[in-house]
Amino acid sequence: MNEVKNHWKKWVYWFLLAVAIIIVYKTFDNFGDILNIIGTFLIILRPFLIGIFIAYLIYMPCKKVEEAYKKSKSKIIKKRARKLSVITIYIIVFLIIIILFNVILPVIVESVKDLVNNIQGYFDIAIGKYNSLPEDSILKGEYVKDLINSVQNINIKQYFQLDNILTYLSQAINAVTSIFDVFVAFVVSVYVLTERDQILGFLKKVASAMFKERTYKNIGKYFNNSNEIFFKFIASQFLDAIVVGFLVTIAMSIMGIKYAPLLGFFIGLFNMIPYVGAIIAVAISAIITLITGGIGQAIWMLIVVIILQQIDANIINPNIIGQSLKVSPLLVIFAITVGGAYFGILGMFLAVPVMAVLKIIVEDYIDLKLKEKKNRMKQKGQTKNVSHLTKDIKEKEQA
Repeated sequence: MNEVKNHWKKWVYWFLLAVAIIIVYKTFDNFGDILNIIGTFLIILRPFLIGIFIAYLIYMPCKKVEEAYKKSKSKIIKKRARKLSVITIYIIVFLIIIILFNVILPVIVESVKDLVNNIQGYFDIAIGKYNSLPEDSILKGEYVKDLINSVQNINIKQYFQLDNILTYLSQAINAVTSIFDVFVAFVVSVYVLTERDQILGFLKKVASAMFKERTYKNIGKYFNNSNEIFFKFIASQFLDAIVVGFLVTIAMSIMGIKYAPLLGFFIGLFNMIPYVGAIIAVAISAIITLITGGIGQAIWMLIVVIILQQIDANIINPNIIGQSLKVSPLLVIFAITVGGAYFGILGMFLAVPVMAVLKIIVEDYIDLKLKEKKNRMKQKGQTKNVSHLTKDIKEKEQA
């Protein structure tokens, strides 16, 4: 009877293995179709994901405003504190968007248009200045000459065609901001913010039902840590970028630097990428200032921007962020390099908080393993002491 049972189990095992192999084969055989299905599903979910992301970004301001409303003496305001906080924050956001599109964006667009239309002329001026340098100048080396000659034959303006830039920009905007998507994302974000307690309560209940107690606690711990790290980094870096952008724009405007709003916006945006972003933005801005205003203006621009960035790094940024993410510069540069290589600009922006979360997980895993090793060593040491004690007692009894 046992032999028949074992024989039957063996046949079931081989049958299930064959079915699994067929499923895997058909999956890879129709991999393109599966990717299309997944891509279509993600496109359908896009407004929901955008809405959740929006709610995530403005969650903390909503929470602060809600706490302020709850301190009100009016019972009606206290009762509707959450809804009023969401309405208040959205009014502020819409006002910021209106100011952005009516005041700031037109200035930046005009700067981009002027730069694109004149970039070939600026390049020709730079080449002329280089050719006028003395022959014994350090910049007249063979390597630099070859580089200049190769670049001189390039029509730079073709890479900055305004029509192409606007076409690509409009396509990108249309891909994510259709009227329906905007409406759905707005509605989703409002519901997520107003019903966040119920949503989190449901997710906690599901996690508690699916996982063991220890796993459930770890999920809660890492979720809270990750949420704190991501929100602190994204929100604070965004606010810091706005402050730096305005300060640099004002300073450059006072200095009479051409394209000051564009360069200020550019430096503020790339300031969101730690270490590397600021260096890239300042270097490109210095080159543009050198071409448009000369070496003297470029040097003064570098001095002023470096001073402003030092003020930001030591005063403004710490006050906005609070506690740092405690990630070493080496890990930050590594994370940005890997994130940029695989996921482009978005990967560079999100690489640091992801690395901070991974660092916490790895450190907790190492601490757990060291604790287990210490406990094993302690148990072995106790066992050894017990065996020595037993041996001494037997020797005394024999004596």
